[in-house]
Amino acid sequence: MSMQPSGQQYIGGARCAAGSTVLHSVDARTGERLPYAFHEATVDEVDAAARAAAAAYPAFRALAPEQRARFLDAAADGIDALGEDFIGLVCRETGLPSARIAGERARTSHQLRLFAAVLRRGDFLGARIDLAMPQRSPLPRADLRQYRIGVGPVAVFGASNFPLAFSTAGGDTASALAAGCPVVFKAHTGHMATASVIADVMVRAAEATGMPRGVFNMIFGDRVGEHLVRHAEIRAVGFTGSLRGGRALCDMAAARPHPIPVFAEMSSVNPVILMPHALARRRAAIAAELAASVTLGAGQFCTNPGLILGIRSSALDVFVEHFKASISAAPAQTMLNAAGLQHYEAGVRRFADTPGMALLAAAPSQPGQASAELWQADAALLFQPEGRLQQEVFGPCTVLVELDDAAQLQRAIDALQGQLTATLIAEPEDLADAAPLVAALEHKAGRLLVNSYPTGVEVCDAMVHGGPYPATSDARGTSVGTLAIDRFLRPVCFQNLDDALLPAALQNANPLGIDRLVNGARTRGPIVG
Repeated sequence: MSMQPSGQQYIGGARCAAGSTVLHSVDARTGERLPYAFHEATVDEVDAAARAAAAAYPAFRALAPEQRARFLDAAADGIDALGEDFIGLVCRETGLPSARIAGERARTSHQLRLFAAVLRRGDFLGARIDLAMPQRSPLPRADLRQYRIGVGPVAVFGASNFPLAFSTAGGDTASALAAGCPVVFKAHTGHMATASVIADVMVRAAEATGMPRGVFNMIFGDRVGEHLVRHAEIRAVGFTGSLRGGRALCDMAAARPHPIPVFAEMSSVNPVILMPHALARRRAAIAAELAASVTLGAGQFCTNPGLILGIRSSALDVFVEHFKASISAAPAQTMLNAAGLQHYEAGVRRFADTPGMALLAAAPSQPGQASAELWQADAALLFQPEGRLQQEVFGPCTVLVELDDAAQLQRAIDALQGQLTATLIAEPEDLADAAPLVAALEHKAGRLLVNSYPTGVEVCDAMVHGGPYPATSDARGTSVGTLAIDRFLRPVCFQNLDDALLPAALQNANPLGIDRLVNGARTRGPIVG
């Protein structure tokens, strides 16, 4: 498929007049401007985008699930059809290698098709029917039927570190559209040309499958987010980024005359707990594997393991020596943009300025690139109220904390804030008495791992990419996996409506052929009588 980024806004599926502030796409490796200029949306353009989405909402949410599924499939086909010139563009904007971008493109189209499959199987509708019991004593029961509908237009903010899978057609967009919610997407300034190409794909897919005009809109700009979140037509927000940015959006949304939910994935240090028997048997392998996870993609993953906990022992000492060697040998890497490198360097400077922290190992530095670092911290820092060790440093570094014994390890886990992930590296002997540890970690994190590393996130039905605050603003949701659709749905109950007035999901004949809960029993059959 041919590719030509556009610098204009996408409003209701058509380009509108450009704003006055010019934004430039930049080569992540050289800092040079790329030949693509973009215009920051004006307040009027943000308003037009939100209103276009609101106008599309009634018709879009009323479409049969199969029709929305065809839209998502068409978008996935369009993304897969983008050629090597597109891969090259994304690499230039982000500094990420081509193999990573090719894999992320496949993940992006896969999750669009996965939500199309969710639409076709129909369980997202949550259909529940309690049939009337007019003869019940002492009081009769009315006919009650419930299903779920999309909440309305959703504002989605693109993430910096995943230019495809968490961006224009990423998980937030895919799940919102599957729920029947039109999307107003705010492109991330770190990869505007990439976003523009994918937006073209989305608009063409919508047009080709007969979607209502305005079902997908994109705007550019750093300063447009507040106008978008405060707009009266927006009904929910999806965000992946910093704790500061996510909190700001949450506060704006809560202060509206009509408050709305913000589903923000924000900050996590993703603790890895090294259990004694595992260290005794495979400390060298664990050191190499963990170092690879810490430095993968220059540490620019929300699930990057930023905190390592272990009980003091000779085996831990040997592990540390292997780990130091692995970190020291890691090559310097280009980060997504200059701002990201500056934030990373500021984060490790905070470590250097913190009493009780020491640098154990650092890879050779290169100008303009991020070098891997391993720090050690006194255990007492874990228990301090300011939580310095629990503030995410986005990049290829991690902090090791040695604990006195199993009791102190338990207290350390109890002191943790909310996390996206928590990992146990353990042998069967370690796990024999680990139930209290697992129970504590279950309370702290959205995903628990044993003997694997958190930087891989499978897109599937069972995945949870979420967790208690500050990992996310709402621990009840996930931004990866099919459960992500729940964030953008709300239940509606119909009492004593004629069958002809009911949505198809609740009609007696069950024309969608979906699984439903009828009088407490699961069935796909029609209601007879």
